[in-house]
Amino acid sequence: MMVWPAVTLLGFLVLTALVIAMGTQSTARYEQEQRAARATGSRHVAPEPVGAARA
Repeated sequence: MMVWPAVTLLGFLVLTALVIAMGTQSTARYEQEQRAARATGSRHVAPEPVGAARA
């Protein structure tokens, strides 16, 4: 009877850990690119937000 709630909880915890791991990796990659850009002296132009309408 308690198997499905346990499986649900375990799945939730596994997926949460996966999202955290992917976010950590993505953040580390972004910070590395930012440090490399600053080291070369290139200017970073902020990208236009996706879906933004120009007036």
